[in-house]
Amino acid sequence: MLFGDVSFSVASHAAWVPGVDSAEAWQQWINGDLRAAGSGEPAVKAMPPMLRRRASPAGKLALENAYAVLPADDAADDIPVVFASRHGECARSVELLQALAAGTPLSPASFSLSVHNANAGLFSIARRARGNGIAVAAGRSTIEHAVIEACSLLADGAPRVLLVAADGPLPEVFAQFADCREQAFGWAWLMQAADENAPLPGMSLQWSADDASAETNATTKAADATAPGGIDVLRFFLDASARSLVRRADGRRWHWMRHV
Repeated sequence: MLFGDVSFSVASHAAWVPGVDSAEAWQQWINGDLRAAGSGEPAVKAMPPMLRRRASPAGKLALENAYAVLPADDAADDIPVVFASRHGECARSVELLQALAAGTPLSPASFSLSVHNANAGLFSIARRARGNGIAVAAGRSTIEHAVIEACSLLADGAPRVLLVAADGPLPEVFAQFADCREQAFGWAWLMQAADENAPLPGMSLQWSADDASAETNATTKAADATAPGGIDVLRFFLDASARSLVRRADGRRWHWMRHV
């Protein structure tokens, strides 16, 4: 039974994966060779240095791409932004808890940036933006719920919505609880209502109860169960030959489709 569906167009996009900096490396990574990735973090040169220094490694992945797709027009400050991250500022929270356990003073700066919407706050402060800012975390289906949230904003009248997704590996103390092969990544879409004249093909997302017996065809990719959802969706989006992607997460069957 189909529970719901949304459709949208992507006006522009950006992605940043540590170490993937050539066309060949990107193609290897899109094809599933996650070993093509390396280390490092983006410079986020568009953000004022004082704020940039406060961003975490995962935050810089989000912010770099957010700036990359943000349009340079007078209406950009009013664009709603949806930040999607499964783990958010988990690493900061662990550092604070360890300091608390050791009886050492907590860092006020780290405390203020340990919340899940920290990067949404930094982004709006840096741009003096007046638009809506939302942070979403929804387990293994974080990306899907973020897309639904963005499409809800479009349906409510927003001409464009900026969707930003980023995550990194869990802190070592939580490594035993990881249910996928975590890897740092960041990407952003400037979304708008479905439009056949948009620069890139439109997309749809449908969701239903998870039915393992549901059939897929030759143009449908099966999700990589070992990869985070944000990576799986990015690889599908960048693979022009893939018409659809099926992910199973959190009791749902998420069916992504590319309009051609």
